[in-house]
Amino acid sequence: MEIAELGEFGLIKHLTKDIAPCQESTQKGIGDDCAVIGTGTEERTLITTDLLMEGVHFDLTYMPLRHLGYKAVMVNLSDVYAMNGTPRQITVSLAISKRFKVEDIEELYAGMRLACEQHKVDIVGGDTTSSLTGLAISITAIGTAKAEDIAYRSGAKETDLICVSGNLGAAYMGLQTLEREKAVYNQQVKEAIEHANRTGSNANEAIAQIPQPDFAGKEYILERQMKPEARKDIVERLRQAGVKITSMIDISDGLSSELMHICEQSNCGCRIYEERIPLDYQTAVAAEEFNLNVSTCALNGGEDYELLFTVPLTANELVSAIEDIKVIGYITKPELGKALISRDGNEFELKAQGWNHMTEEEE
Repeated sequence: MEIAELGEFGLIKHLTKDIAPCQESTQKGIGDDCAVIGTGTEERTLITTDLLMEGVHFDLTYMPLRHLGYKAVMVNLSDVYAMNGTPRQITVSLAISKRFKVEDIEELYAGMRLACEQHKVDIVGGDTTSSLTGLAISITAIGTAKAEDIAYRSGAKETDLICVSGNLGAAYMGLQTLEREKAVYNQQVKEAIEHANRTGSNANEAIAQIPQPDFAGKEYILERQMKPEARKDIVERLRQAGVKITSMIDISDGLSSELMHICEQSNCGCRIYEERIPLDYQTAVAAEEFNLNVSTCALNGGEDYELLFTVPLTANELVSAIEDIKVIGYITKPELGKALISRDGNEFELKAQGWNHMTEEEE
């Protein structure tokens, strides 16, 4: 069987379906944003790991190393916040090819250190090794939370409100913009080399004259792709408001995929409304430029690292009063299925079409 037939999450399920914890301290294993480890006190330890591979998760053609280091840390901290926890430490492991210099890795670490400083997180260890295929970054984040405060994916109940932070689809449109400009640049380089070969001129000089792309008006969507922010502020606002979170997940693979995870693990259905999905103006403009449906981008784009969570219906006024949170739907009985209500009132089955790292393209 080809791995692509199962996909990322199917492969995880296949490999781990018979794994049962043997340690009493393992209170939650595979299947959530973090593992939960008992400590013998009211606090629990949260552990999560992300692996970023060059050519799969990032492209150094347009991703500065400092931004990459920052992003690599943020995607891990986001998982801890998605459990309603507080990140404390990280470990960093790198596989480095010979094309990188010491100064390059210093830049990468500068971004990591900035992210850690902003969230008061310590770098406490890791590993380095050589690589024959480029750069690989593996970060493990360790956090804490009180047992009663931990938000799992499995706690959503019928009539709970479905909420999201921030806005969606911006990171995906930022990626599309960067990939388009990369393709344009590569074509210009090819033409410059061909012209130099025909005329006997200096190809390097011609390449150096290629103008930089104009990203005016696209700053926000580029920042969302290259420098995402883990939503510590949202978790803090919910705590301060006394809102009880029944389930939560961060949006890394797309709203539809993440909502399907909650529904599957909570054994429930859902209804979300297209008109309530929060969108940024630059996202909408970029989607129009690419002839894409902006709602589809928001549902399936991924890498937003916003928080998707559910709260009891009785918390409607509290959660609606919190800045940068939007109620987009509600939880239903499982037999009612998972549906998107379009702007014109039609009902469509919600499908997990977010990014799958085990296939060559989006499903």
